[in-house]
Amino acid sequence: MPSSDLVMMRATDLARAIRDRAVSAREVMQAHLDQIARHNPAVTAIVSLRDPDLLLAEAEAADRDLAENGPRGPLHGLPHAVKDLSATAGIRTTQGSPLFRDTVPEVDAIHVARLKQAGAILIGKTNVPEFGLGSHSTNPVFGVTRNAYDPTKAGGGSSGGAGVALALRMVPLADGSDHGGSLRNPAAWNNVLGLRPAAGRVPNSTDEVFLPQLGVVGPMARCTADLGLLLSVQAGYDPRTPTALRQDPVVFAAPQPRALKGLRIGWIGDFGGHLPFEPGVLDLCEAGLKVFSAHGAAIEPVLPAFDPKAIWRAWVVLRQGLTGAALAAHWRDPAKRAVMKPEAVWEVEQGRTLTAFDLHAASVTRTAWYHCVRGLFERFDVLALPAAQVFPFDAEETWPRRIAGRDMDTYHRWMEVVVPGTLSGCPVISLPVGLNPAGLPMGLQLIAPNQDEAGLLAIAAAYEAATGFDRTLPPVLRG
Repeated sequence: MPSSDLVMMRATDLARAIRDRAVSAREVMQAHLDQIARHNPAVTAIVSLRDPDLLLAEAEAADRDLAENGPRGPLHGLPHAVKDLSATAGIRTTQGSPLFRDTVPEVDAIHVARLKQAGAILIGKTNVPEFGLGSHSTNPVFGVTRNAYDPTKAGGGSSGGAGVALALRMVPLADGSDHGGSLRNPAAWNNVLGLRPAAGRVPNSTDEVFLPQLGVVGPMARCTADLGLLLSVQAGYDPRTPTALRQDPVVFAAPQPRALKGLRIGWIGDFGGHLPFEPGVLDLCEAGLKVFSAHGAAIEPVLPAFDPKAIWRAWVVLRQGLTGAALAAHWRDPAKRAVMKPEAVWEVEQGRTLTAFDLHAASVTRTAWYHCVRGLFERFDVLALPAAQVFPFDAEETWPRRIAGRDMDTYHRWMEVVVPGTLSGCPVISLPVGLNPAGLPMGLQLIAPNQDEAGLLAIAAAYEAATGFDRTLPPVLRG
């Protein structure tokens, strides 16, 4: 089979072809290495790529193992690059920071170990912003990740390398993480899927396991079947994370489309004018909603009875407390502080001003917002918002300072649209809604009731069948 055909296959089909021995893991590895060599220099999505000869030898070993013992797991023989915030034993994990330029962990993160157990072959990492801060994957270690649809534009973040690598068919699947839209923004900007799971769905290795976390690990993919496959590998209880959910992850492995007739969608839009948007963003998202209504879904505008400014303030306080504490040890060393990006220094210095009472008050606001969202689910099956407030911007910029005439007062204010989903703790998916006249993609967020990832996957599968978004290719891949 031509290598160009192999990289275009869905991960589910590719894994099946390897298991059936219709194609070898070595052929699949070579095809993806060729794709990386062809496209990665222009976009810097894959970083810390391992030696190709070693990877081909591991793929050959996977073929022998398959012949002798059967498949190791559902990802047997698939090449995979891990987001560069997650620990990978024996593979450099830099977090995009000069402080960790040469760090090679000895132990895998929990979800990385699960990838290996499922049979994936780790080829390297995907690029991120320094420390994962911000939705533009640029850092002083590897440089700028550029958009799959226009390399003069930003690829998104913090799972930017993952989204771009997926869109350009350099990897069959991609893992990511999401605190402030890091699975949703790059998915929207590269015409792929990103699913932020509910808290506890995917166990995450952290130094502190009891405080409620805003960051979660989750899957990215080009189609719903692949998204469910990866989530089924990532999810599941682990005793090292006491808040991890115990539901059998096999329920996510093969999502089936649900009937869209009767689906109730609450369209929050710009939150009553609170959120500014670049022209065209809302139009594309509303066009996506029309696909649902054309198949019998009921779309109703809704303005939550909650002050959006309070949502933002609560998130900022909680983020500063959690992120600032995680970075404080580096900040305390003047030599290390000098090479930290300004946004990282800002998070620490803002976090140091907070009290336990501040954090509690923010968590109380978060709880109230959750109950508001919970009440909305008595009227709606899902809630909808755009996945970003702007289209991909110039790759040489750090972040948008102004949207629709409004100044952005922080480095992450321009992504405020993702905060209601994050703070709710509910699962959120980003669905592609098409391209603007400049050929730049956008996505639509759907928020589901707590722990209903299966429901989101079923909706996504139906939307995919209606739109065929997975057949839209970046210009460089179009025949």
